[in-house]
Amino acid sequence: MEKRLLKKDKLAGIIKNISREMLVYAPVKEEDNVLFMALKEGREPLLDFSNSRNAPKTFFFPRTEIMMKYTRTGKGMELSTGEVEVREAVLFGVRPCDARSFALLDMLFEQDKYKDPYYIARREKTTVISMACVHPPYSTCFCTSVDGSPTSGEGADILLMDIGDNYLVEFITSRGEKLLKYFGDLPKAGEAEETLKKEIAERAEKEIKSHIPAKDIKPILDNNFEHPFWETIHRKCLACGTCTYLCPTCHCFDISDEAKGSDGIRIRNWDSCMYPLFTLETSGHNPRTTQKERWRQRVMHKFKYYVDNFGAISCVGCGRCVMYCPVNLDIRKIVEDIAKL
Repeated sequence: MEKRLLKKDKLAGIIKNISREMLVYAPVKEEDNVLFMALKEGREPLLDFSNSRNAPKTFFFPRTEIMMKYTRTGKGMELSTGEVEVREAVLFGVRPCDARSFALLDMLFEQDKYKDPYYIARREKTTVISMACVHPPYSTCFCTSVDGSPTSGEGADILLMDIGDNYLVEFITSRGEKLLKYFGDLPKAGEAEETLKKEIAERAEKEIKSHIPAKDIKPILDNNFEHPFWETIHRKCLACGTCTYLCPTCHCFDISDEAKGSDGIRIRNWDSCMYPLFTLETSGHNPRTTQKERWRQRVMHKFKYYVDNFGAISCVGCGRCVMYCPVNLDIRKIVEDIAKL
């Protein structure tokens, strides 16, 4: 792994140079929000921010995407699927919790038996540059409770850490090392920088004040599917879907056909387990008739089913669902209450 030192005032120029040759998505200021958007003339990447409002998973798993096109002809149906066309791209400024979400989504979308070509094509063509969280986090952050870290490089190709006058730049993967040419002839990091990195990482972890027993509740969930507790957590839920649409690891989708004349498309759209129609069957039966069943599914999926299937909790502790829930439902309190059952 290459480890280099980069003067902090040089970073913005490097990102601009990269954007002249390939697509770059980065956090930018849009009114009162920080959002990941494509860089273009006049749009500057933010280098000092806590986290974005939208999770950058949208780059690999878009809200809407066309999966197939078809045309009805006199001889039948002509289908057009073909290769997924994706440009070389850079996803810059990803916080470690969001970068880790990519590693969790990889487990689902790129299994040995089941592979999602749309997700994989984007993932293989994109270099992820992550920025360690070395400044005070949001009060809603809890990454350390779900096996994360504010300075982790998991899911990233390059990790930047603010160590004072410089960034410590770690080129983690071969994909990341391909961008070395844009960074120029940087001095290599030495033992002093490694010691400083360790001190900063330890301090950053201590800054995370929110701790929940997320890794302890699976045995409880294994044996309490019908517990009366599930009647208590959903009552004020509006079924708005905010928690799922902002979540870096939620991945539910619906597939539908849209036709006009002889032409049509098959599209994939984000969906949410919080919606009443999500599990409505063609027969009219719905196995999750109330928010009780839907909230139970959300909790079970993240803290039990994903652990059963992939050995990891499907939550990175970013806190977006806590920050933006309109009725202040807090997944941290739910986990703490489950631990007391």
